[in-house]
Amino acid sequence: MLDLTLLVIASAIGTYVWRGLGVLLSGRIRVNSELFNWVACVAYAMVAGLISRILLIPSGMLVQTLLIERLGACVLALIAYYVSRRNLLVGVGVGVAAIMVMSVIRGR
Repeated sequence: MLDLTLLVIASAIGTYVWRGLGVLLSGRIRVNSELFNWVACVAYAMVAGLISRILLIPSGMLVQTLLIERLGACVLALIAYYVSRRNLLVGVGVGVAAIMVMSVIRGR
């Protein structure tokens, strides 16, 4: 139990240190600077990598779904996202609902 408590405390400290540094530095970084553009590119690359991994090498409950179901849900989520004027909640909701419906139709 002590190990778990220490792990949670260490994780919280690590998280809040980086958040604090972000708050301290946020006023000093220009939005149109090269550093900001680089950080934005890295963030987009990380999201693209995560989405690719979820689609191509799923884990957890997604292992039970077919690739075509994951791709279809992704396409529907993107369409919903753009149709709803880039509302992330709508896009994610449609993607989740789509994969659930496809799994039910397939009998999973």
